[in-house]
This record gives sequence, C-alpha cells and structure tokens, in this order.
Amino acid sequence: MAETDLVILGSGAAALTMAVTAATAGLKVIVLERDRLLGGTSAISGGALWIPCTRQAIAGGFTDSLDCARTYLQHVTGDCYRSDVIDGFLHHGPEALAFLERHTDLRYTVRPLSPDYYPELPGATDCGRALEVGEFDGRALGPYFEMLRPPPKGMMGLGGMMVNRTDISHFLNMRRSIRSCLHLARLSAKYYKDRLQYSRGTRLVIGNAMVAALVKAAADRGVVIHTEARTASFLTDSSGRVAGTVTTLKTGETVRIHSRGGVALGTGGLSRRADAQTERPDTGDDHLSMAAPAADGSMMSMAERELGAQVGGGLKSSFYWAPMSAMRYGDGSVEVFPHIVTDRAKPGIIAVTDRGVRFTNEANSYHRFVEAMRGEQRRGAARFYLVADRASINAYGLGLVRPRPGLRGKFIRNGYLIEATSIRALAARLEIEPTTLDRSVVAFNSDAAAGTDRQFGRGESSYNRAMGDSSARHPCLAPLQTPPFYAVRIFTGDLGSAKGLVTDVRARVLHQDGGVIRGLYAVGTDMNSVVGGTYPGPGIVLGTGLTFAYIAARTVIGDLRE
Repeated sequence: MAETDLVILGSGAAALTMAVTAATAGLKVIVLERDRLLGGTSAISGGALWIPCTRQAIAGGFTDSLDCARTYLQHVTGDCYRSDVIDGFLHHGPEALAFLERHTDLRYTVRPLSPDYYPELPGATDCGRALEVGEFDGRALGPYFEMLRPPPKGMMGLGGMMVNRTDISHFLNMRRSIRSCLHLARLSAKYYKDRLQYSRGTRLVIGNAMVAALVKAAADRGVVIHTEARTASFLTDSSGRVAGTVTTLKTGETVRIHSRGGVALGTGGLSRRADAQTERPDTGDDHLSMAAPAADGSMMSMAERELGAQVGGGLKSSFYWAPMSAMRYGDGSVEVFPHIVTDRAKPGIIAVTDRGVRFTNEANSYHRFVEAMRGEQRRGAARFYLVADRASINAYGLGLVRPRPGLRGKFIRNGYLIEATSIRALAARLEIEPTTLDRSVVAFNSDAAAGTDRQFGRGESSYNRAMGDSSARHPCLAPLQTPPFYAVRIFTGDLGSAKGLVTDVRARVLHQDGGVIRGLYAVGTDMNSVVGGTYPGPGIVLGTGLTFAYIAARTVIGDLRE
C-alpha cells in the first residue's frame, strides 16, 4: 500500500502541469504513465499555446481583450459554447502560464504573426494569442531524457534533429540566404556532437521542449513518476469519494495507492480506442492519428463504468483534425506525416479528390481542411491527393519529401511519391479521369497567374497568407506548369480527441446524474472539449489543457487545506 496526496494518470502536458502545480504547494504526487515513454501526444505536438491577454501579449502591445476573445469563441463554437468553462479559461489562462513560467523552465513568447484559424469571424486577431515555447536543453533531464517521447523521424532533420517553425523557414530559405545556411550549419554541428552520446539531438523545441521542462520541474519537486504502470480500478472511501487506484507497476507488483486528494485523468483521450471510428463514421478505415499509442480512452471508460462518470456529447466534432500521409516500409512499419505547416498553403500545390477536382481552400487550417475532406467523403469521394509541380516540390517539399536538395528516389520507389511527365499521365497513375484533373489544373493555373482563386478564395485571408511563402510573388498561388508533376495521397487524420469526460469549471468530473464525482478530475483531452470540438487557433488544446490542469490542482490544494 502507498499513501500520497494526489494520483495523476498520464504524463502529457496537462497531467504534468497538474503535478507541478500541486507539488509546488507541497503535495505528494504520483504520476502513473501506462506507456514506457513520457509526454504522450503533447511531446510530439507543436507546443504552442492559445491564451488571450497574457503578460507577453500585454508587454508586446498587442491589442486584445477578454471580451474580444469571448466574442470570437462564441462565433467559432456556436451552439456548443459553454460560458462557464470559457470564462474559466479566459480568466485563469494567463495566471496559469505565469505560474508555470515562475516555477519551471518553461519560457513562452508571442508569435509575431499567427492569425486565428477563423480570421473572418468577429473578435479574431492576427497576433497576440498564440505563444511559442522556447528551446530546452535535453541534457538537463538526466535519465529522463531517454524516457521522453521523441517526435516521428519524418518531423525531424537528419533523422533525429528537432526543428521548429523558425528552423523550417531557414531550411526553405537556405539556397538564397547565407544567414539561413549558417543557422542550419550550427544546428547540424550541435546535432552531430549530441549523437556521440545520445540517441538523438538534445536541443529540444516545440512540444518536446514544453514536456521536458515540466518533467524536470516535477522531478525536482519530488513527484514520483512511474512508466509502464497499468491501473486496473479506482479506490473509493466509505463516503463514495474517489481515493486512489489499484495499479500494477513495471516491476509486476500490484499496489493499492491511497490518495487524500483524489485522482486525475490526463491519459490523452480516445483516439486509439479500438472502436474510435464510431465517433467519426464519415472518415473510413484508412484514417490516421498522431495520438500517443496509449491514448485509447480506457481510463475514461473505467471511470464511466465504475463511477458513473458522464461522457461528453453535443460537440461539433469528437476530434481535432489534420490531414496526414503515410509511408509504409517493407518491415511493416508506418511513418505518418501531418500536413500542417510545410506544404498545403504554399504556391504551386493543390489538393484534389479521386474525381480530379479541387474541393477546398488548401491554405485553411488543418482542422477546417479535414472538415472539407469529410464533407467530400459523405458525397462519395474515396481518395485525396496533394499535387505539385517540380518547381514547388523543389522549393517546399511535399509531405515526407524534403525540398531540394532532398532526395526523392526512395519515396518514388516506395510509392509514397507518385511522379509523371504530365498532368494527364499523373491522373492515369492516380486512377483519376485525366480530362477532369487536367481541366482542374488549367483553371487553377489561370487564376494563380492572375493572383486570385475564384473557386475558393485561397490567399485572401490573413491566415492563408501567413501560412504561405512571403518571399514568393504570391504567398499562396502559383501555376503548376513545370514537369515532372508529383502527388502524395493524403488521409483524414486527428491530432487527438475532443470527446472526454464532462466536468465543471474546476475540472471535477460530473456524474451521469449531473452531480460532482468527488475526488475525480479530468484534464487535457480526457476533459470534454472546452471549445466544443472546434479549433479556434494554434495551441487551443494545450492552452485550455494547461489552464484547467492548473485550476484542478488549485482545487485539490484548497480542499486538502480546509
């Protein structure tokens, strides 16, 4: 038997935020991670936070207000708007971030240009709400470094060097900028030095940097962290309050862990649940996910089954969407790539269905893009492709294929990248009616040459332009006219689930009868989406996750001190 003040299931950003907040107040905390690696989906995320009116935004002079942010969220979420949780997020988000920056090595700065994902709606802004995480030296983690979940190799340079948005910009610009070449040379030199001692580069950025800072803070405060720990059931006291877990540790020992402050679920949602397709019936069997392997919703199901926890509903979507491609190797392994930043919005790249037609504004947010894919699937589309010409793939790459001087041969031989000498020949290889695809490209080329997209308005919004290439003649538009031509098949995908356990404004899980289940909390994607299954801006999932994890910890602290 073990005694503690708080048990937290999961080790993503929200779970670790709750652990650090509670431990900073002097509570004894145990973190139980079912996987062998720490960080969950957060560790391979972009690490950005969407939090309005932070200290950083105010210091930077960005014009915004909580009322403006509230108006924007009301328009994005529509009928799914919950005023209580939104107000809790808006009022406590800046406070939560400030707390973490005081008590951990986390450092965030405002992205100078990062428009909201629905810039056309009232209350939207082009900058001030999205924050970028700073670098973290992985060597400071000691033994925890090799326990931290690394990003997929396709999202790193040289097979193990992490890169952020700034690094990607330098990579795309290296053929015309000595400054960019020097930047990449310095990163490469450090990376090769790291590989003499470590399994990958120790310069951590984006989500890996965020999780690393939280792991270090938790360890420094005495938080006990177990990996490969499988929880079988909850413990309750005589009054029915959740008071711990029955967990089998990596050693094989089964332990009854008694917790004075209760149990928090931050296990990463349900994307990997065996029957997850029932929550996304219009996506098909080929759907892909970036969620961590253990994000199977099993702990949420256990809370529902054993404690009567209320599972969310009434969301606009049960997932946070992103288009993805997959390269399958001879040994059966699969490498998944999320098409978020590097290609869709760039000049000379379009997206088409298996009918050979464009179906959406390619430069819209990844969530909106997949919503358009889902709409096409409901209308009978079975396949989707990104199509590019030689000039655009040289400049920007395509999915896992790197820009020039990146090699393409292995991708072509694998079948991930499809090459043809003409658009009609490419259509034949994709089993698309050649005349239709040719007509679509001709129409797009005519508009692109004129600097407009009459079909979908690509490049007209601030978000579109921010995701394009500011150094190009038009940031989002260029004709596809330089052979050979290329295609990569893309699939609907998700970055995590929005459907979770319903909570109150203090992240306490609600019973199916509407009352609070005392001693049970849900944070991160185990908590039903604060924004109703929508995706208002970059970092909204992590921003709300960290905020309510902080609120939940403060609730436990207050209850234990009464």
